[in-house]
Amino acid sequence: MGDTAGTAIYPLHRCKIVHLVRHAQGVHNVASEKDHSALMKEEFFDANVTPLGWKQVDCLREHVKKCGLTKRVELVVCSPLLRTMQTAVGVFGGENNYTNGVSAPPLMVENAAKSGRPAVSSLNCPPFLAVEACRERLGVHPCDKRRSISEYRTLFPAIDFSLIETDEDVLWVPDVRETFEMLAVRGMKFIDWLWTREEKEIAVVTHSGLLCHTLRKYSSECHPTVRQEVSKYFANCELRSLVLVDRSMLGTDSSSFNYPGKIPAGLDLPSDVADEKKHLEEESSSQKELKV
Repeated sequence: MGDTAGTAIYPLHRCKIVHLVRHAQGVHNVASEKDHSALMKEEFFDANVTPLGWKQVDCLREHVKKCGLTKRVELVVCSPLLRTMQTAVGVFGGENNYTNGVSAPPLMVENAAKSGRPAVSSLNCPPFLAVEACRERLGVHPCDKRRSISEYRTLFPAIDFSLIETDEDVLWVPDVRETFEMLAVRGMKFIDWLWTREEKEIAVVTHSGLLCHTLRKYSSECHPTVRQEVSKYFANCELRSLVLVDRSMLGTDSSSFNYPGKIPAGLDLPSDVADEKKHLEEESSSQKELKV
C-alpha cells in the first residue's frame, strides 16, 4: 500500500448535497435543433415545456420517489423561467391539494400557461424558492427572458419569489449576450450562496448553459474522468447529485452530529500517546545518568 491515499475525508458539517436538474424539453429546444436561428424568434419568449417534456418530468418524478430523494430534499431552488418552474413543481411538488382537512395554495395552478396539466400541490413537499442568479445565459434570445413576477405569482402561487427585487425582467437585454465567463462567475456566486443556506440537501432546477460553464470552472483541477463526469452537458430532465465542500471556510456552523466526549470527565490518555510519553521519559532519564 502506497503512502498517498486515493481517497479524501472532510468534516460532514462542511459539506452540503446538491441535486442539480436541467429543465425538461422546451419548445425552443425542439425548434433550435432544426434551426439555431429559431432562438431569436419572439414566439419562444419564456419557452414552456413540451408534451414530451412533461413525460420527462413524470419519469424523473417517479425516479426521485423510488430512490427516496423526495423525502430527503429540504429546499427546491429554481430559475424564475416558465420551463424551470414547470419542471421543478412537476418533479418535486406534492401529490394533492387536500390532506387531512388542510388545504394550501398550489405550487402550480391547473392548465398553467396552457400546459393541460392538473394543479400541483404544495403540501407534503419541500419549500420552493425562485432565484435570479441561476437563470440561463442572459440577453438576445427571447426564450431566456422571463415574464413579470406578478404574472408568475398567478401561475405558481406557492413558489416564493421574495428574493427577486424587480417585477419586470431588468437583467435581460435584446442586444447584448452574457459571455460564458460572466455566466460561469455568476454560477459560482450562486453556488457560494447555496452554501450560506441552512439546508443540507438542496435540489436546484436550472439550465444547461449555467450548469455546464459553472461546473467546468469547479472541476478544472479534478481528475479528467471526474471533470468529464461533472461538467458534460446535461440532457433535458437529467439529475446529477454532487457534494458541495466548504474549502474556503464560508460556513461557521458546528456539526450537529459531532460529540465532544469525556462527559463525565475522566482519564483518557491514548495508548500511543502513553507510549510516546514513556519513551520521552526514558530518554530524559538516560541523559541525566550520562551527565552524572
